Amino acid sequence: MSEGSAAERAHRARSDAELIAWVDERDQLLGALPRAELRERRLIGRGTFILLFNSRGELCVHQRSAAKAVYPAYWDLAAGGMVDAGEAYLSAAERELAEELGVHGVPLTEHGRFLFDQHDNRLWCAVYSACWDGVITPQAEEIQRVAWLSPGALAAHQQQHRYCPDSLQAWALYQSANTRVS
Repeated sequence: MSEGSAAERAHRARSDAELIAWVDERDQLLGALPRAELRERRLIGRGTFILLFNSRGELCVHQRSAAKAVYPAYWDLAAGGMVDAGEAYLSAAERELAEELGVHGVPLTEHGRFLFDQHDNRLWCAVYSACWDGVITPQAEEIQRVAWLSPGALAAHQQQHRYCPDSLQAWALYQSANTRVS
């Protein structure tokens, strides 16, 4: 945890101690454990992804802090995070959108759920989207920079930068859920 500012490192230490909803491979609740323990023991937690668009159809992407435990300094397609113990997916998504980007009171549309299962990151994930044309206020301890990208610019940006694989899977679910067969 040597990367990042003192504030980022302190934020990560607090985050690692948070009690997170612990689930099995079928998303059945087993209890709650500290975030760091879930990672260390390779157990499954619940997470949320919120794809934030503006009225021009651009997606808000952000570069994560270098102090993040998972995917430090990677670009992310979605705001979001872990579901706290006793919290519902939707409540967690609303909380995370407000914490990370300063976006409050916007309606969220759910697009489905998926199991993300990699060695260092195991999550049951709920994917949401929202539209926002207001001010973005990124959480300094978690986000280095923010950009609004059109679909074409996003594809080019992905070729030049590392993106979080879990948010790429959330994006793929969103795209498949929003593709209409004519």
